[in-house]
Amino acid sequence: MLFVEANGARIPALGLGTWELSGRACGRVVEQALRLGYRHIDTAQVYDNEREVGDGLRASGVRRDDIFLTTKVWTNHFAPHDLERSVKESLARMRLSSVDLLLLHWPNSHVPLEETLGALSHAKRMGLTRHIGVSNFTVALIEQAVALSPEPLVCNQVEYHPYLDQTKVRAACDQHGLALVAYSPIARGRVKADQMLAGLGRAHRKTPAQICLRWLVQQNVAAIPRTSRVERLSENIDIFDFELSDDEMAQIAALANPKGRLTDFGFAPKWD
Repeated sequence: MLFVEANGARIPALGLGTWELSGRACGRVVEQALRLGYRHIDTAQVYDNEREVGDGLRASGVRRDDIFLTTKVWTNHFAPHDLERSVKESLARMRLSSVDLLLLHWPNSHVPLEETLGALSHAKRMGLTRHIGVSNFTVALIEQAVALSPEPLVCNQVEYHPYLDQTKVRAACDQHGLALVAYSPIARGRVKADQMLAGLGRAHRKTPAQICLRWLVQQNVAAIPRTSRVERLSENIDIFDFELSDDEMAQIAALANPKGRLTDFGFAPKWD
């Protein structure tokens, strides 16, 4: 397994996203992923599956210290005392004493960022999390967050796949020593029907999804594809035995288009 390193954090380059996974099925997928060799699991308060993720961790038999676990604070818990309380509730649901990475899930312009980052840093100093970071932050917000945070930030988690150009955000992360973690890395399955990716897949004896994930990790980006199918878990992690050429990397990057974004809510920031 490759790692993406940033401000003291070693983030496994491939992880399991758990958005929209729920109930026993969620616990089973987490357990199976860990047994297959995954060591990076991503959840969030708003996914309503932290309890099941914790169940899957315990059922796997993998040592807690060997797992990199992320959860994300929802925007209505950004006031300082509320943030600390909500994180303790998350840990209680997972039956854990700490997570490895705690993120602000989306920007929230209604609470001063300085206050929220102060509370996030306090949660780290209390030992509730080993590392802190942000998610869905634009270049301008990254600049603000890095300047305001009392503790170092280790990542920005954003939507990133071949159809969405994240050059500006990647450059801002690089500049400040932040890792980029890609959610929806296979564009919610859209890549499966892409003829160019299929052609590259044939050349490497890989699927379009594997080509896509390899493209991300070769950029030193961590990817967290979500799946509910065990056979897909095995496929997604099988990307460390081949390499894309510079030309192939460029061909994939050229798929980006202005309408490539899949996740965009009314409360989203003004994207770069």
